[in-house]
Amino acid sequence: MQNKKKGAAVLLSAALVAGLLAGCGTSNDKEKAEVEVVVAKEGLPIVNEQISLTLTAPDVGIQNWKDMDVLKEMEKLTNIKMIFNNAPKESFDTKKNLIFSSGEYPDVFYAAGLTTAEQMNYGEQGILIPLEDLIENYAPNVKKVLEDNPEVRKSITAPDGHIYSLPVIEFNQPWYRNPMWYNGDFLKALGYDKLPETTEELYTYLKRVKEEDPNKNGAADEVPLSSVNLRDIRTWLLGAYGIYEEEIYVDDSDVVHYTPVEDGYKEYLIFLNRLWTEDLLDHETFSQTAEQKKAKAQNNQVALFSDWNAYMTLGGEPSTDDPMFLPVKSEMVDKAVIAKSKGVTTGAFAISKTNSYPEASMRWVDYIYGYEGAMLFNKGPEGVLWEYTDRDSLTKKYLPVPGGGDREDYRATLTPNYGIPAPTISIPEIQLGLTTEFDEWVMNESKTKLLDNGSRIPYPTLFLTAEEQAEVTTLTSDLTTYVRQMEAKFITGADTFDNWDKYITTVTKMGGDRMSQIYQAAYDRWKQS
Repeated sequence: MQNKKKGAAVLLSAALVAGLLAGCGTSNDKEKAEVEVVVAKEGLPIVNEQISLTLTAPDVGIQNWKDMDVLKEMEKLTNIKMIFNNAPKESFDTKKNLIFSSGEYPDVFYAAGLTTAEQMNYGEQGILIPLEDLIENYAPNVKKVLEDNPEVRKSITAPDGHIYSLPVIEFNQPWYRNPMWYNGDFLKALGYDKLPETTEELYTYLKRVKEEDPNKNGAADEVPLSSVNLRDIRTWLLGAYGIYEEEIYVDDSDVVHYTPVEDGYKEYLIFLNRLWTEDLLDHETFSQTAEQKKAKAQNNQVALFSDWNAYMTLGGEPSTDDPMFLPVKSEMVDKAVIAKSKGVTTGAFAISKTNSYPEASMRWVDYIYGYEGAMLFNKGPEGVLWEYTDRDSLTKKYLPVPGGGDREDYRATLTPNYGIPAPTISIPEIQLGLTTEFDEWVMNESKTKLLDNGSRIPYPTLFLTAEEQAEVTTLTSDLTTYVRQMEAKFITGADTFDNWDKYITTVTKMGGDRMSQIYQAAYDRWKQS
């Protein structure tokens, strides 16, 4: 079966889109619009005549997308030319808001991090088109994923029954935030052959780091625990007090909690205040950048920190000498709780109403949700960083990095799927033959310290109703700011715990109780759907 668009209709559509997208680019080249375009339901290329689509995405700035080998290969395979209108990752949300308010939309949004509120708002306005019929007819890979995993379909379906975006699907990701890691040299210098298991043992270790010069330079320059605004370590330390997540979490009895008013949250603050008072928590936590934290670590000053892998902060090569943090427990709980990855992140790919080729766009992205496309976008084209050793079994090996250097840094010049929530799916066969000894070690650390320790999803990916979302948006604009300000004040001693009841009263008046009520109702609907 094929979908055909007659030349006159396509030409008229192109004229209309040209008027709407004067500043954003058009879907079609005028000379191409005059010929019949056939969108194949299967196989490659996707279209018989080359078409152009505009794409907007966040850019990490390592390589211009038009020069990336993966996207060049996709153009050859699909016969679809992408015109990139990107913005730096740091300012992308501003760019995204300007686009939606301007009325000049790209054909597709890629890795745009469209929130559920944005999907509902712009979906109901008709700016983002529903995708479920396109999935049914033009996306066999996505369709199979949703059939095999009804929880995914449930998580990406808006309350009006429509699907407005495709997700990032990473079933094999064990952690919800980047793990914490110990500097192995410090552990060795202090004679640790067993990691701290309780908050008191962790405190003792950090105090020894401060006082016993484990970097052996004769100066008291060690930073026991370093962070950037606590965002990178908050979840791991909250777990010591029975709390899965920093805002909303659901317990084993299906009861939803608003974290900032929990007793465990207060105890977490008391512990961090203790670390701050004794200079065990980096006093630049609330002011430094990730790069500044990393500079300290690479100067062999930092004992405990968060990152994807330890060497990415410490520098040097991947090493099994720097162990993953074992979640500690406080006296409040019998066992630390650990937040597991939800496995699904919505808002990774959407199609706008001004797209003249939604069927071709869906075919394009569906390729990424199959093995060949996922392999291409994950590792780059065959023959650059990897090659097959046995194509039948899909076994592969890595090739030397052209010109030397770090493989991940080079991979970032090949593919857009680097550091952004790009549409993708984790397929185990991708790693066949490519798993290094270090990778195996990280997987084992994750299994024994996180997965086998009872990690769980803190709150599922789901949609609020339009009314609920509007209320949450109104509440959080002031509530989150207040909670984060008070978190810093309590930890640094700018405010005392004598004022805790006053804090709770203020949070309640600002809508803290209402937050848990809204998310409880949404969770109950999701559970029953």
